[in-house]
Amino acid sequence: MRNQIAAANWKMNLTYQQGMSLLQTLVSADISLKKNHKAVFSVPFPYLEMAIATTRNKEDYFIAAQNCSDKKSGAYTGEVSAEMLKSLGVQYCLVGHSERREYFGESNLMLADKLNFCLSFDITPIFCCGEALVTREANKQNGYVEQQLRESLFHLSKDEIIKIVIAYEPIWAIGTGKTASTEQAQEMHAHIRSVLKKQYGEPIAEQISILYGGSVKASNAKEIFGSKDVDGGLVGGASLIATEFVEIIKALK
Repeated sequence: MRNQIAAANWKMNLTYQQGMSLLQTLVSADISLKKNHKAVFSVPFPYLEMAIATTRNKEDYFIAAQNCSDKKSGAYTGEVSAEMLKSLGVQYCLVGHSERREYFGESNLMLADKLNFCLSFDITPIFCCGEALVTREANKQNGYVEQQLRESLFHLSKDEIIKIVIAYEPIWAIGTGKTASTEQAQEMHAHIRSVLKKQYGEPIAEQISILYGGSVKASNAKEIFGSKDVDGGLVGGASLIATEFVEIIKALK
């Protein structure tokens, strides 16, 4: 069975002390994870070392960076390279989150470079894709997401692509007042898997975890995660509340 992943994205939230307290609460929570279950915490850069230390004795808990540079090293003030993340012991990294694409102009080709650097340092990328409201309303979401996959991922070999985690973000349903149904989530996840199947074959496509990043909460996680092609979630606001995220982890199938 594919890995089922509850991934927390703290974004630019919590002080150092609040983040440590949250992780300590989650580490001590009564959660029994199955062999294919993983909890991933994507924390701000200044908290990475603390997060790694706090979760060190939880073998199914992993720490992710929220971004990395598309350059290996050099005169890029303020940037953080994949090699730097690896030297800290970071195991995962978000690549191409919708906020990075929108606010910082990250292109599909730039993201391909970030993926390459992550893989070269044995960091698992969580590649984010998804469409905005205007694309969804024009019924062009399938082609749009397929282009994101093709331009950022399809230079990878079969051995490399199975190391990728994909997160689908229905941007049109986040903070817009519109709601994505469980059926819509499954529909897009199935489409993503079909695109992977055409490129890499069914055995490879069936190994790749695809997470849902559309306002997952404790109240809807079990229903969403129960869908055939949904392998967990990339969780924003609810991941900042210990009781919520505990229930989301427990909802993994």
